[in-house]
Amino acid sequence: MAYGSESIRNVCLVGPSNAGKTQLAEALLFAGGVIPKCGSVDRGDTVSDFTPRERQLGHSQYASICHLDHKGIHVNLIDTPGYRDFYGRALSVLPAADTAAIVIDAQSGIELATRRMMDAAKKQRLCRMIIVNKIDAEELDLKALLENIQATFGPECLPMNLPSADGTGVVDCFFQPKGADTAFSSFASAHTEIVDQVVEVDEELMEVYLEQGQELKPEQLHDPFEQALREDHLIPVCFVSARTGAGVPELLEVFERLLPSPPEGNPPLFLKGEGEDAEQVVIKPDPAAHAIAHVFMVNIDPFKGRLGVCRIHQGTIKVGNQLFVGDARKPIKVNQLLKLNGESFSKIDVGVAGDICAIPRVDEVYYDAVLHDSHDEDHFHLKSIELPRPMYGLAIKPPSDSDAQKISDVLHIIEAEDPSLNLEHNAALNEIVLRGLGDLHLRTVLELISDRYHLDVETALPSIAYRETITKPAEGHSRHKKQTGGAGQFGEVYLRVEPLPTGAGFEFGSKVVGGAIPSQYIPAVETGVRQVMQSGAVYGYPMQDVRVTVYDGKHHPVDSKEIAFVQAGKKAFLEAIANAKPILMEPIVDVTVTVPNGCAGGVTGDLSSMRGMVSGTEALGQNRIVVSGQVPLKEMQAYHSRLKSLTGGDGSFTMDFSHYAEVPPEALDPGIANLRKEMGALH
Repeated sequence: MAYGSESIRNVCLVGPSNAGKTQLAEALLFAGGVIPKCGSVDRGDTVSDFTPRERQLGHSQYASICHLDHKGIHVNLIDTPGYRDFYGRALSVLPAADTAAIVIDAQSGIELATRRMMDAAKKQRLCRMIIVNKIDAEELDLKALLENIQATFGPECLPMNLPSADGTGVVDCFFQPKGADTAFSSFASAHTEIVDQVVEVDEELMEVYLEQGQELKPEQLHDPFEQALREDHLIPVCFVSARTGAGVPELLEVFERLLPSPPEGNPPLFLKGEGEDAEQVVIKPDPAAHAIAHVFMVNIDPFKGRLGVCRIHQGTIKVGNQLFVGDARKPIKVNQLLKLNGESFSKIDVGVAGDICAIPRVDEVYYDAVLHDSHDEDHFHLKSIELPRPMYGLAIKPPSDSDAQKISDVLHIIEAEDPSLNLEHNAALNEIVLRGLGDLHLRTVLELISDRYHLDVETALPSIAYRETITKPAEGHSRHKKQTGGAGQFGEVYLRVEPLPTGAGFEFGSKVVGGAIPSQYIPAVETGVRQVMQSGAVYGYPMQDVRVTVYDGKHHPVDSKEIAFVQAGKKAFLEAIANAKPILMEPIVDVTVTVPNGCAGGVTGDLSSMRGMVSGTEALGQNRIVVSGQVPLKEMQAYHSRLKSLTGGDGSFTMDFSHYAEVPPEALDPGIANLRKEMGALH
């Protein structure tokens, strides 16, 4: 089907792992005629879950792209994983969508993941809708669920359709002026509520509706409906059963007639330049303008090469075009353009503004890259979506020295594919640490290394990323003098240190006057200071939140050299730190633990015993509790085992970095505690 930007609908299916997103995508593809019959998650033959592990385990581990054509519209569906450990993988693809469809399991109701994705979609300025799936399940109270949705997310959550009274399908409440009986509520009241909500954003239409009493046609409501979606004044709710197909045709009609096309959605926030000087740039899906596309997903296959999946935001991309990647000066050539349907693909010649396509075999592309065809856009970038900071770590050890380089290469490839992973190399400890969002996340990565690259690695708990800082101002002085028979070395430095607020980093300045230290040697002093900041002054960990000011010194017209001031700066800084009450800081994480009601007391007590602070509890549904608090990361390293024991395997948790805090004396490791005693004795 040939289509333009106005005919495209980009919909991202998000929500908890048990909501049935993959099965819903399958039902939509079947309704759109893409597949001859519906696959099943249980059978492992769906379009979206195509990796061997996904088919084996029966749940999504990666985001997947598929598409369908229906009544003149082209729908791009992005099916995302729902497990909390894959939250980053789901978030990272949101910039490709115009609408986030949050899928809710009719039996489980609103879960923690539901709230997180509703908040994330709103923060990304996406239009939002809610799809209540599995309405064919037994013992449901769908009326209570709708009331809970409205109580949780606002009265603007209004049903577009309602389950039919006979339980076999749904009744459209928007497009038809009259309808059949529903399982709850009346058709008339549901229709009136949604029309009332829509006309509130259009004064002229409201006047026609209220004062003249005219029945409004869906065509009259289209533009204000779009406006209400963009402004969060309306969140449509649709009821479906992906298993039986009930409500799926009605859902497709909502996609077709009401969801925004790329020209109608909230425009993406593109920025030009970096930092505080960056200015916002308006990008419109104009097919005649310069081509601008955003890479929101990267797949790297040992045989197929690197595949960059992108959303075209402006202009047109054709096979044979040359594109620049970010600020690179050398262009890449688009030898192929692909439309993806899970692991299968079809070749296309042209990608239009608003569409989602893939460019294969281009080594230069990377996640979050902007592709463009003019140097006018070489400093453009999409405002980055805030991904959770990967805190759960495993130290990776190659089985042999001969495998070390291969393991390193593989880890960097996997990091490039997954923006919620972080690879660290601690040179001092010769330790490679892979950090992710949880135990399942990292186990999935290890399985991928084994399945795809046939490599097995050894793992261990990583060292904690402690930091050093100071708690009071102090001064330091050092004279570096060395005579070797020829030209000597001489440099003398006086400096002052002060603590900075947590998270402020490092500041260096000079108040030297009268040429006591010539200006060309000030950078050498900073180099010496930075060497200590990196390696640590007392405990061997990097330092943070310190201001250093050089205020005096001496030089020699012949013997002074950069190396002399590097050494003098380093020693003066060490002396100042010793007098500034240095402390060790540890990372603290925000923790949310979801458990059955009967386990809440045991979990809160356990968190307290781990030097944690419980900030509150909240009921989630009828039989689950969410416990929130803050805990030192060190105590959380093996928490999945503790939680499994406390809840019989029926608990889950998330953690996100919060801040650094001082390690209390009683929690110091013996070796570090001895270092502190030695420092106290010396100073």
